[in-house]
Amino acid sequence: METRYFETLDIHASLLGFGAMRFPTTPEGKIDRKRSLAMMKEAYEAGVNYFDTAYPYHGGESEPLVGEFLSTLDRSNFYVATKLPQWSVNSIDDAKRIFNEQLIRLQQSYIDFYLIHAIDKKAFDRMVDLGVVDYLEEEQKKGRIKHLGFSFHSIYEDFEYITRFRHWDFIQIQYNYLDTEEQAGDKGYELCTELGIPVIVMEPIKGGSLAGLSPDLEAKLKALDPDASPASFALRWVADHQNVKVILSGMSTEEQVRENLQTFSPYKPLSEKERAVLEEIGSSMRSRIGNDCTGCKYCMPCPFGVDIPGNFAIWNKYRMFNNYEVVKDQWESESSADKRPPACTECGQCIPLCPQHIDIPTDLKRVQEEMEAARIAYYQK
Repeated sequence: METRYFETLDIHASLLGFGAMRFPTTPEGKIDRKRSLAMMKEAYEAGVNYFDTAYPYHGGESEPLVGEFLSTLDRSNFYVATKLPQWSVNSIDDAKRIFNEQLIRLQQSYIDFYLIHAIDKKAFDRMVDLGVVDYLEEEQKKGRIKHLGFSFHSIYEDFEYITRFRHWDFIQIQYNYLDTEEQAGDKGYELCTELGIPVIVMEPIKGGSLAGLSPDLEAKLKALDPDASPASFALRWVADHQNVKVILSGMSTEEQVRENLQTFSPYKPLSEKERAVLEEIGSSMRSRIGNDCTGCKYCMPCPFGVDIPGNFAIWNKYRMFNNYEVVKDQWESESSADKRPPACTECGQCIPLCPQHIDIPTDLKRVQEEMEAARIAYYQK
């Protein structure tokens, strides 16, 4: 198993990390405990020593299961990461209660890598104002947190603000060959490298989306290596970034575990030709988007409740993959039904607020037409 050295922390970790957010489940929706424990064991025995979970994963079932597995191992032979659900923290007491509960769930006396979960500027400022960041620093001094960081899914401007606010031991970002200009993206990776902050990557296969390319794009990869999967190319692209110390994969099947282990045992750097083809595929997919919405949210809130950037994100993702199934759950979510384009009254209030100069009402109509046509076609198959 390929390992990476955290120079600033003086530790070695497996390049492949086990992400515990997509365990196999039973028909009732609960974690399939037997299979999940066996998958973690197989990964560990092959050299994986980094296990990443979070308070809300699998409805709160993930941390206890990971803890059950890790309790059977020598504590010096693994690293465990988990996250503080900042959206549930409204006081220092909340942060203390959750952190102590996590130690119990994980059956550990300390957490190796502790993250403020899915932070943006507004949420981070709230954590600072509440004294939560100070509290976590105190826990680090006590040794109950070894390394402190955050995970991120917002815009680059927020990322730079939080990254420069204090010294972080590590930072976790979504990064893959398609998202180079989204969220933290290339600029975020380069900023961390410049500041000497180790990077941990989540969503290297974009939630599995890069494992299921359209036939024309997959053919380009098959021409390079007919035996290699699209997922392995995506993982190797991330691994080629030397300041990426751990690549998390949320593995749901035994086959995924074995394929990922093979990819990193050992990992083979991309050739110039392979890198060029992946760049070509990424550019091709990005060229299919409907508009240039960056998710900055300057257009929000809509007075009529339309989730403008959310609708554009679904639309653009559908167009990139040309596959309704990758956005089906998001588009058909009952909880978001009143935020869809039909709620737009074309008042035009959002238009002058958009830095990308998008004709938002017109594009929302396009979103509705294309997504509904895709939905109908999907169910008529």
